[in-house]
Amino acid sequence: MYEFAIAWDWLSFAARWLHVVTAIAWIGSSFYFIAVDLGLRQRPGLPEGVHGEEWQVHGGGFYHIQKYLVAPAEMPEHLTWFKWESYATWMSGFAMMCIVYYAGADLYLINPEVLDISAPVAIIISLASIVFGWIAYNFLCKASLGYSDTFLMVFLYLVLVAMAWGFTQVFTGRASFVHLGAITATIMSANVLLIIIPNQKIVVADLVAGRKPDPKYGKIAKQRSTHNNYLTLPVIFLMLSNHYPLAFATEYNWLIASLVFLMGVTIRHWFNTRHARKGNPTWTWLVTLVLFILIMWLSTVPKILTGESEEASMQVAPAFARFTADAHYPAAKDVIVSRCSMCHAQEPVWEGIIAAPKGVMLEEDAQIASHALEIYLQAGRSHAMPPANITRIAPEERKLLVAWFESAAASKAENAQ
Repeated sequence: MYEFAIAWDWLSFAARWLHVVTAIAWIGSSFYFIAVDLGLRQRPGLPEGVHGEEWQVHGGGFYHIQKYLVAPAEMPEHLTWFKWESYATWMSGFAMMCIVYYAGADLYLINPEVLDISAPVAIIISLASIVFGWIAYNFLCKASLGYSDTFLMVFLYLVLVAMAWGFTQVFTGRASFVHLGAITATIMSANVLLIIIPNQKIVVADLVAGRKPDPKYGKIAKQRSTHNNYLTLPVIFLMLSNHYPLAFATEYNWLIASLVFLMGVTIRHWFNTRHARKGNPTWTWLVTLVLFILIMWLSTVPKILTGESEEASMQVAPAFARFTADAHYPAAKDVIVSRCSMCHAQEPVWEGIIAAPKGVMLEEDAQIASHALEIYLQAGRSHAMPPANITRIAPEERKLLVAWFESAAASKAENAQ
């Protein structure tokens, strides 16, 4: 059992690493092409069909870039496609969702104090919401509303705000933020898979057949690419938010998530305007700062985090009861309370800590039991916690934590037989 826990933690790390690598590749190429597109300039004498050109210098050489608004007269001999970065990012992200939130639904996905549902039901709701997000978005883009990008983006924003609130009524705060990010990332990746690439393939097929491509396919692809451009920064915030309980584990977390989308728009507007050489809209940074200050204020209203129960008498869930019933638990609890709970508490007493790191509190039996695996991996098997061993946890105490977890895990395996 404990060997599996270690292997599973490494699997989680591998999926996370892959997700970061592929996301860098996808976001990097997306940002680059948006910058190139906005920086294109027209001049007399450009080849027929060329919308604009740009000169760039990098890596000791010069690059001359030209963009055909629809397509060149003939099919190029070599054509590079940008799609697998998007697909790999989504697949690795979904793998992380399965490893962390579906396999660990009782800990990371479900909060009985928010909505007492079973793990299978929570997973079904999760999957359905991701599918619904894409269907609703795609429908709105194809509807008459899609002819006005401004109205479309405003309406889509209101839908995202509603979903942000809805998730906080079903899942944990951490899972709510991740699901908003997952829906947004799914929209972005599906735009590539189902709209942008198929439209480009239609244009390529017309070129090969000697037909003149219809410009509408490029226009549609450009619209979806622009949407992806403005959604990228909020996705990054939402995916990193699990490290910051002041964002996801406070009463107004859904408002915080909603404001993050606005910050993404203001920041991208500054970059896009600069790349298009249309000025320097410094007002966007002032708006972004105001939004961020508002987020900081919302995270302290009320001051006490609401991600965990404030009641002293918490019930240990049946799935975790074996950890408090184990013979090693009393001694292990003494170690945890004396070495960990000064930070991992409803009201931390360690100077400079105003909220329990990652929203993890280790004061009650139920809290300790539900975080047994994390304690085992970070304070038992490794020395990740406490940071720099600031509470002077002894090697013998770490061995006690290991013995406690492995004993409880072994008892579960025996009962299963």
